[in-house]
Amino acid sequence: MTASIIGWAHSPFGKLPDETLETLMVRTTRDALQHANIGAEDVDEIFVGHFNSGFSKQNLTGGLVLQADPGLRFTPATRVENACASGSAAVHQALRAIESGHAEIALVVGVEKMTDATSDAVKSNLLGASYLPEEGEVEGGFAGLFGQIADLYYARYGDQTDVLAAIAAKNHRNGMGNPWAQLRKDLGIEFCRTESPGNPRVAGPLKRSDCSPVSDGAAAIVIASANVAREAKRAVSFRATAHVQDFLPMSRRDILRFEGCATAWRRALHEAGIALDDLSFVETHDCFTIAELIEYEAMGLAPAGQGARVVQEGWTEMGGKLPVNPSGGLKAKGHPIGATGVSMHAISAMQLCGEAPPDIQVPQATIAGIFNMGGAAVANYTSILERVR
Repeated sequence: MTASIIGWAHSPFGKLPDETLETLMVRTTRDALQHANIGAEDVDEIFVGHFNSGFSKQNLTGGLVLQADPGLRFTPATRVENACASGSAAVHQALRAIESGHAEIALVVGVEKMTDATSDAVKSNLLGASYLPEEGEVEGGFAGLFGQIADLYYARYGDQTDVLAAIAAKNHRNGMGNPWAQLRKDLGIEFCRTESPGNPRVAGPLKRSDCSPVSDGAAAIVIASANVAREAKRAVSFRATAHVQDFLPMSRRDILRFEGCATAWRRALHEAGIALDDLSFVETHDCFTIAELIEYEAMGLAPAGQGARVVQEGWTEMGGKLPVNPSGGLKAKGHPIGATGVSMHAISAMQLCGEAPPDIQVPQATIAGIFNMGGAAVANYTSILERVR
């Protein structure tokens, strides 16, 4: 592939009562264009990752991006949705526009405003990304679904309480160094493994420390063709991408294998002509700690049921053989649904250009892997990024 990320912007993630969808999109759009040194009038197409699903009464949010600059008027703008992978879905649509020759420069904005909703509304809105005829009455919403997955994993492979606690603690340590992260606090393994008033059980064996928070936030990237990227100050190329959609009902799959995730990784690595060992780091979709554990196995770090070894031997820690979620991941950084995939690409591009915040910068990073997931391993998006300049 020849398209490259040439600029980016990232808002803080968290509870942002003074922000709206519009203000978040406008700010990140302006900042990303400035960072890329691109004028609004030079953008050929806009793609917006936005799940919504009832979080906001404002729809047609593709049109909100034009509020950032009059120069964007009449530019094609499309909202893209694929549950929690909406951001990566928008990125992939931008790549198609560029690779097809219909665009030289594409702007991608991911956004979500979740914290205005009540707790019950959040559960209901998110549960819409499940198969409602079979899963729509699960207690606890999406946390309840992943609680069921954790229960099944424990039944098949044994208790993973300490392993999940170590994953949560790792991501919180990493999030301490991320200025955009929602939860910048080192919780420690003992807190994460122990049920307490401050860390209550949420669903199945999952405690609050196992669950990503409800978040507001936005991120934006500018993607350019090879001709434009050649003149840019920085360029991070898409060496490969893959999108794999699996059955929506969990009953039609072995839900502990995340086969869509495994297939997406396999296809992307093959297209890139590299092995997992060639990656400098990975940003993966840790909506719940059990998801990150299964993703270790799906990406090929360990056989099925043996992901605990990855954790116990420190492979995914900063300084380990393959750091995973140096940003803090969804667990600490936050998970504003539509923004997540765009955030993963923006922060990975920062890493590869040596422009990440110092405390999360992976030394001498050259190739990044990204996995963004919608639903329970239903929409699976993988990107392999490599610095050009």
